Amino acid sequence: MPLYLSRFSYTPETWARLTSHPEDRAEAARSYIESVGGRLHGFWYAFGTHDGYNLWEAPDNVSMAAVALAISRGGALRSFETTVLLTVEETLEALNKAGQVGYRAPGA
Repeated sequence: MPLYLSRFSYTPETWARLTSHPEDRAEAARSYIESVGGRLHGFWYAFGTHDGYNLWEAPDNVSMAAVALAISRGGALRSFETTVLLTVEETLEALNKAGQVGYRAPGA
C-alpha cells in the first residue's frame, strides 16, 4: 500500500480546546485511516512551520484523499498537506522511465 506524509497546523481555537481538554488525537487519526482500510504508522507534534506530522498507509490515492477531505472539512485545522511517498524501487523505476519521456525545454 502507498505511504503518505501529512503536515498539519491547528487553528488557535483548536489549541485552546486542546489546552482545556487534552486528548490523544493520534487515536482519532488512527480511526480515520482504518475506516478506509489503511494504517497509521505515526503521529508527531512539532515546533516549526507545521504543528504536526502523520505517516499513513492507505489502499490508494482516492482513499487517502477521502480521509484528507474529511479531516479538512472539520474546521479544526489551519492547514493540511499530504505528500505521496515513493519507495526507492519506485523512484528507480521512474528514473528509468524518465528517459522515455520526450521532454522539450521551454523556448528550445
